[in-house]
Amino acid sequence: MKHHVLPVILCGGSGTRLWPLSRSGFPKQFLVFSGETSLFQQAVERLNQLDSSDIVVGETLVVTNEEHRFLSLEQLRDLKNIQSSLLLEPVARNTAPALTLAALYAMENGQDPIMVVTPADQTVQNLEAFKLALQKSIRAAADGEIVILGVAPDRPETGYGYIQQSGAMGQHGEYKVVQFTEKPSLEIAQSYLQGGAHTWNSGMFVLKASAWLQALQAFRPDILATSQAAWAEKTADVSFIRPSKSLFAQVPADSIDYAVMEKCPQSTFPIKMVPMNAGWSDLGAWDAVWQVAHDALQDPHGNVTQGDTLMVDTTHTLIHATSRLVASVGVTDLIIVETPDAVLVMDRSQSQNVKKIVQQLDLQKRSELNLHRKVNRPWGWYDSIDEGERFKVKRIQVNPGASLSLQKHHHRAEHWVVVKGTAEITNADQVILLTENQSTYIPLGEVHRLSNPGTIPLEIIEVQSGSYLGEDDIVRFEDTYGRT
Repeated sequence: MKHHVLPVILCGGSGTRLWPLSRSGFPKQFLVFSGETSLFQQAVERLNQLDSSDIVVGETLVVTNEEHRFLSLEQLRDLKNIQSSLLLEPVARNTAPALTLAALYAMENGQDPIMVVTPADQTVQNLEAFKLALQKSIRAAADGEIVILGVAPDRPETGYGYIQQSGAMGQHGEYKVVQFTEKPSLEIAQSYLQGGAHTWNSGMFVLKASAWLQALQAFRPDILATSQAAWAEKTADVSFIRPSKSLFAQVPADSIDYAVMEKCPQSTFPIKMVPMNAGWSDLGAWDAVWQVAHDALQDPHGNVTQGDTLMVDTTHTLIHATSRLVASVGVTDLIIVETPDAVLVMDRSQSQNVKKIVQQLDLQKRSELNLHRKVNRPWGWYDSIDEGERFKVKRIQVNPGASLSLQKHHHRAEHWVVVKGTAEITNADQVILLTENQSTYIPLGEVHRLSNPGTIPLEIIEVQSGSYLGEDDIVRFEDTYGRT
């Protein structure tokens, strides 16, 4: 018997606990911490390697949001030979509605595949052990059971949820789940570690689409009904599937665990746990990033570095340098993260308290909360390299064949200098081509557009001048990416 699998990647988090590297505009799942692929790309690749003689893996479904749609699309395109669809949540409603949309998608055309559901922002070191655990889970879920992946704890972690198991191991390596406990005290976590009957909740689930919808109908019929209404009014184009925004806004927000999983034990909906010993981490904070890299590198001084760093008499410290040299002398147990516009320094034991910095940034309405100095756009990126009163300087890269929107500004004029490639520039009713070292001027209020007709990336330097230089001073008339 063939088990047909739908990989489901939940890709909606903001990852603010890894600030300043992770921000809401470019969250941690899209970052590369090791190798050449992001956490999101690694998650997609892992779920597409589960094929066996009795398991057939179909296309991948990514559930993300409007803000990250082009990031997701671009990173998916870099993964060759993987078929995927992008389902966009119009507004954030936590993971239970997201999984409900995935299940409704899965059951269209009379299908009922086994959904293998994983967050986009985790890391796994032992891919073979991961594959074996997921294959066991798929076989266990084939009969309609809900399966959750459990990770054996190696420390009394208070930031994770725990799963209590009982009974003998089943046919496929699964155990009965007795109870869930969310983020216990240190004392309770220590007792769980010593008792041996608890595992960490990995946030990965394996279940038929129909099993999720039936359990949701029993425990949270309000989420199911409102999600179905939004799904019934969905729209689709070449790249994205969108439920109705107005109707999805009425869906109650809740997590998969609170809405369904924690209610399943002792109910008519059997839930099982399959252990997974695969070097798993959710990279929930900077100390977890240090731990994962430290275990892999086995540095004699316990240090983990990324980028241009110098260390003297430094131990058990993580330094992540993005744009310049970062040096340390005579320190231990620190986290130092440098980006072009922000530097974080903290004791490694205080990693969870990055949220307090994020809260202050939010209260002060600072741009460093959401955006990096270098901002990705569907057509390329821009880097704000200098600014002062009445001026801003940007370095802009436009991908081959891409173009910015046809637009104008009420408060600023712009000077453009081409430094690489060829630019096609619309300026009022004039269209010109510029190459390296050539420049042009866009007057205030003039309708204009920048395009790259070439086969190599186009780079320009843009100098803005005017009374207001905010990103919201854009009036779009035409846009390839649907942002008008």
